[in-house]
Amino acid sequence: MSELKSYTLAELSKGVTESFTVRITEEKMAQFCALSGDISPIHMDAAYAAERGFPGRVCYGMLVASFFSTLAGVYLPGEHCLLHSVETKFAKPVFIGDELTVTGVVDEVNEVFREITVKATVTNGTGKKVCRAVIKAGVAK
Repeated sequence: MSELKSYTLAELSKGVTESFTVRITEEKMAQFCALSGDISPIHMDAAYAAERGFPGRVCYGMLVASFFSTLAGVYLPGEHCLLHSVETKFAKPVFIGDELTVTGVVDEVNEVFREITVKATVTNGTGKKVCRAVIKAGVAK
């Protein structure tokens, strides 16, 4: 587990960057299935995924996007975060075994509303962008 960051609004400015890596595993896929109830065969059945031209089961897009919550709540801003919104775009499929790097860069600090805007990306092990987001988060301190 990572160390919980504790940025205050005063410590945040455009360009502040944080990132972490995570691997997509069978266990994460099973846990997400149990939590979400999504039993779509593209995620559950390797043969079904192969019939559609994929090399294996496709990772849940929302599992990948869930790491934006980790980015905001643990890394940027971390402890003092109250997530306001996450606008997500999916660019490429993710597969079991992929190691993902989640990166966020502060794009704007709004002192009046005590809110930051973070531009975030998820890249796979070959450096391809698989998902991106614009995160708006309140900063309590």
